[in-house]
Amino acid sequence: MGDRTLSVRDVAIDFTSDGHVTHAVKRISFDLTAGKTLAVVGESGSGKSVTAQAIMGILPKAGRVVGGSIRFRDPRDGAITDITALPQDSEAMRKLRGGRIAMIFQEPMTSLSPLHTIGDQIGEALMLHAGADQAAADARTVELLTKVGFRDPVAALKTYPFELSGGMRQRAMIAMALVCNPAVLVADEPTTALDVTTQAQILELMRELQREFKMAILLITHDLGVVANMADEVIVMYRGEVMERGPVQAIFRDGKHEYLRALLRSVPRFGMRDNERLAPIRSIPSALPVAAAPPVVDDNRIVLKVEGVSKFFTLRSGMFGSNKTTMQALSNVSLSVPAGKTLGLVGESGSGKTTLSKIIMRGMAPDEGRVLYDRGGGPVDVAGLQGEELFAYRRAVQFVFQDPFSSLNPRMTVYELLSEPLKIHKVGDEDYRFDRVKRLMDIVGLDVRMMRRYPHAFSGGQRQRLGLARAMALEPSVLLCDEPTSALDVSVQAQILNLLKDVQKELGLSILFVSHNLAVVDYMAQDIAVMCRGHIVEQAPRAALFGAPRHPYTKALLAAVPEPDLDRPLDFAHVTGGFSKPELWPAPFTIAPGNLHPEMVEVAPRHFVRIGGAENADIKREAS
Repeated sequence: MGDRTLSVRDVAIDFTSDGHVTHAVKRISFDLTAGKTLAVVGESGSGKSVTAQAIMGILPKAGRVVGGSIRFRDPRDGAITDITALPQDSEAMRKLRGGRIAMIFQEPMTSLSPLHTIGDQIGEALMLHAGADQAAADARTVELLTKVGFRDPVAALKTYPFELSGGMRQRAMIAMALVCNPAVLVADEPTTALDVTTQAQILELMRELQREFKMAILLITHDLGVVANMADEVIVMYRGEVMERGPVQAIFRDGKHEYLRALLRSVPRFGMRDNERLAPIRSIPSALPVAAAPPVVDDNRIVLKVEGVSKFFTLRSGMFGSNKTTMQALSNVSLSVPAGKTLGLVGESGSGKTTLSKIIMRGMAPDEGRVLYDRGGGPVDVAGLQGEELFAYRRAVQFVFQDPFSSLNPRMTVYELLSEPLKIHKVGDEDYRFDRVKRLMDIVGLDVRMMRRYPHAFSGGQRQRLGLARAMALEPSVLLCDEPTSALDVSVQAQILNLLKDVQKELGLSILFVSHNLAVVDYMAQDIAVMCRGHIVEQAPRAALFGAPRHPYTKALLAAVPEPDLDRPLDFAHVTGGFSKPELWPAPFTIAPGNLHPEMVEVAPRHFVRIGGAENADIKREAS
């Protein structure tokens, strides 16, 4: 094997279900070398994760390796093991799995035990594979938690996964994977569900740890921006086969296979022209109504307006909740969604985006400020709506969720899911509802013969189209889209984004588009608001925001976006430190603790920046 740590040769993997055989992986080959990263890219269903499961010896019962070999060479003693020759539950495989070959999973919350502390789960691997006692395991765990960025690693030993943010849970999983100094690290979509700044920090952490431990990394992802910043070599998979392989420079600068080129064309990029569209690999055969002329929309009418909204939460601790702490989730937030337009709302996890969405939907009440809605008869205060008026508002403002699978009732068929809003709002008779459901499925590009299926029978992209169809069932005037494409691969994401733009154009919808992916927001929105720690820190037309950002937090967000461009690498230095701490922002942007209403200043036409509430004209000029 030479200097190769892992050698995969002609591996084929089949799945058998009800007598039917599916060829999930078809004779693929690649090598991993110490200190190098191999990225495996492709759409959902291409066989990426199945390949990783075979390497780890954790294939589902229905799956088995039917050909080829996976050979691991241990750099410590040169011993070579054929993983495909080992039973998955054998002692030899258990020694390799988690010891010499470790894995980081896509969703840490479902991979970490909710009943055990972080310290117990990380230390357990060291006890099993190295025979360490509790004291040695705790010491090594503290050392690794320090390396992965825990501020108080000793306290983290007694912390449960649900007490951590998504980014910190992912860091804990990285620590657990590295506790035994593995020779190979398999990272399966390790940053898909993370916001861009946390993602950049995790990627930089993986690079640093790779340099320190000389690991070979197999990085499975559909994010070509991550590939451009992390990989030494790339293989492109489609339906279980390798379409193209080579060094990262050759793949991005001189890709030969049409499938690879199609993947690159489907990725949103900064600076796309107003009329330029993403090119998905497979277009949705949507049957949107083609009107003789688009609906007439009054751009000056503000359909949804948030004025000075603040929200406080009381946290309790101590015996019987005797200690109370007040946390401000939203601080004097104001924004407007014009008729027929899209306002993008970006920010990290915990910035207040979802809390604001709940207030707009009347899921909770603001402590200060108000939400106004205008469907054409003048603005009305949403908080004062009662009875039929509130019922009508909830019909007019609909929500598209981030995770369509958890928001679709698994016990209801597609027909039941799409007709339920019509029944609740007493729209039409049974024949009308049946025709309406068929029409909705045509609009989102789904076969009407699927309406008797259940959600589990659909792919992630199809489920997101079902979520969009359900939101459109009542012909709303406003859509609130909360991270609607964050869990989708790039080609399906392109389908959904194009469909949303088409629906908006044909039906005159207004959209509040919440996302942490700035390139996606740049493609969808005309105006963009940037949110951090409950504050809108900057708001501007998209060209002004991305062309001339003023706020340090906006600049940090832009610096953290991994672009599929080798000439624009991530600047990791700009995504570490106090970029998300208002009290550490440089003057005049500093927001001191207790300053509940910092001031918004117009520094250019329609371009607003939050400063620390100072009234001094010189500070306002400095912000501009």
